[in-house]
Amino acid sequence: MDQDKQNSPEQEPTVLDLYKSVTKDWSSFFNFIRSLWDARRREEINNALVMEATHPVEEVSVAEPPRAETFPWRSLLALLLALAAQGFVEPPNRQGEFALALYLFAAGAAVWAYFKDEWHLPALPAAWLTPDPLSTRLLPLILAVIFALVAFIDFGEGKFTLFNTLLWVLSIGLLAYSLWLKTPKLMTAADPEARRKKMIWTGLALVVMGISIFYRLYKIDVVPIEPFSDHAEKILDVYEITQGDTFIFFERNTGREAIQMYWTLAVVYIFKTGFSFLSLKLGTVLLGLFTLPYVYLLGKEYGNERVAVFALFLFGIASWPNIISRIGLRFPLYPLFLAPTLFYLTRGLRTRNRNDFILSGIFLGLGLHGYSPFRIVPIFVATAFLIYFLHAKSKETRTQAVWWLILIVVVSIFVFSPLMRYWISRPDLFGYRAFTRLTSVETPLPGPAWQIFLSNLYKGILLFNWDDGEIWVHSVTHRPALDMVTAALFLLGIILLTVRYIRQRDWRDMLLLVSIPVLIMPSVLSLAYPGENPALNRAGGASVTAILVSALALDGFVSAFGAEKKRQFIAYGLTGILFAASAYSNYDLVFNQFTDAYTHAVWNTAEMGKVISEFEDTYGQTDSVWIVPFPYWVDTRLPGVWAGIPNRDFALFPDRLAETLTIPAPKMFLYWNADGETEKILKELYPNGKISRYTSAFEGKDFFIFMVEK
Repeated sequence: MDQDKQNSPEQEPTVLDLYKSVTKDWSSFFNFIRSLWDARRREEINNALVMEATHPVEEVSVAEPPRAETFPWRSLLALLLALAAQGFVEPPNRQGEFALALYLFAAGAAVWAYFKDEWHLPALPAAWLTPDPLSTRLLPLILAVIFALVAFIDFGEGKFTLFNTLLWVLSIGLLAYSLWLKTPKLMTAADPEARRKKMIWTGLALVVMGISIFYRLYKIDVVPIEPFSDHAEKILDVYEITQGDTFIFFERNTGREAIQMYWTLAVVYIFKTGFSFLSLKLGTVLLGLFTLPYVYLLGKEYGNERVAVFALFLFGIASWPNIISRIGLRFPLYPLFLAPTLFYLTRGLRTRNRNDFILSGIFLGLGLHGYSPFRIVPIFVATAFLIYFLHAKSKETRTQAVWWLILIVVVSIFVFSPLMRYWISRPDLFGYRAFTRLTSVETPLPGPAWQIFLSNLYKGILLFNWDDGEIWVHSVTHRPALDMVTAALFLLGIILLTVRYIRQRDWRDMLLLVSIPVLIMPSVLSLAYPGENPALNRAGGASVTAILVSALALDGFVSAFGAEKKRQFIAYGLTGILFAASAYSNYDLVFNQFTDAYTHAVWNTAEMGKVISEFEDTYGQTDSVWIVPFPYWVDTRLPGVWAGIPNRDFALFPDRLAETLTIPAPKMFLYWNADGETEKILKELYPNGKISRYTSAFEGKDFFIFMVEK
């Protein structure tokens, strides 16, 4: 067994390895005998020995690439050129032609470094070619199908109930149990050096996790500072769950999947934050944090523990996943479920462990309840199997791959079944929002579909290093989606992945390369509204694999310096500088640039909610408070959210102001500072009314308060 296999935390020795280890001398043999005091464990190991004796395990490993003994100046040159190129891309003084020229030189230097054995990506973990017995537990499987069918029928009303939800969950559990393979846990000899290294990397991972938590939770109460219309829809959906509307699919605002609504309600109850903007933000930030462990595991699966720590750091501090997690909408659910789906899928194909495919199917099904761009992931999973199938070297491997794909599909359908039932009942509503972007359902396409697609694809590919689009609610507009350091490493990583694939033809390299264009498709396919592409929310899944590629490139750069202590000191010193620069840049992007731009663009509904709350404190009610709508001004539901009234729209249009004459005073009307028509009507209706101007903390966002006290 090669060194990579021994050091990989995801690999466990086979039973034949155990047999060899315990028969090498009498001492090992008697130590092994003493460990077999548990009869059940002894039976499992004996069964496994029989299985492996009849189905030999072949291990395919990729050796660690050789490293040049000279100073890796070509690698350093490639990185410096890439950083300089990305620097010329940064706004406001962008010089695209000069940046492109520097990137071409950087690519040449990186390829040169590769062929001179300087800059190699870390070796991929060893693959196991263990056959799948294709066994199952029949009774749990039959019960799972029965429970799933009954629940599926009962989901026809479009709501979760205690009955159908319990049957649904039981069906998933029974299905997983019926297919799950028991694998014996084998004892391994403790290697003090390996244990020490593992403790060091685990400690570093915990430190990095702490840094990531800081970046994700810091100033969550004020960044972002105000909600917009989509938040009003979400808060009302969450509130209506408490009124018995336990929907599978929430039809308001062109339709939304359910996970965020129920998750936010849990946040409301656990953290006592009420039906508020903070509840939405806190809920999605936590969802974003839950993605981090799987980013770490993906780093180990595609490299080693160092890659895992690098990926965790770069993803944890990155402005892209940070911002889309802070907005308080469903955006982080795409990367959240993409990461475990990809991790278990990749590890399952590498180790041929059926249990991983079960878990991948569960996360695939859950993701379909999360955020509509995740609907591209089933296509991505099918693409992954196609890539694996084309790289398989035997008919047996291809046959098993087909069965594994079927397994993932079946498990994911069981998990997806409530929403699938709704889809069958209301296909128009289920797919409406997606079709408004993809087709001419809502507006005519602005040109031939194929031309718009190619243009969108070109812009989508450039979002990582050039321009992330013009949508201010979830990005710092018209700048690269990645910070300068991560973006430079990303392009170098793509180059090194491509070169390695050409030479080694490993399906995992191809899968990472293909993941980039596939996972940005929900943004690219906005054919009816090409101005919405690129969109960091709809391309959010690609942030996982893009930053993983950057981490792989950085690990290869560190390894280029070799094992000599002085060179390692230089390598880790440079890594520290890169991390510091990346951390500073992402901090500035989130807490300065994004915060400033968002604050200037959003309306000051919190101040209006404060005025309403003060009215309620003074007079004990808010039934005689109204907000007069004005084009492109505030969403009149949001001030009520701030005032603790999530289920009321305070809007009263000018043509209905006279209806308030029959309502007893006190009364209060809020209106926009440029709405002279409303002011004129109110003065005619209430000659004794008092007008005051509320001076906003936000420039240009003052509004008027018209009070009627008698």
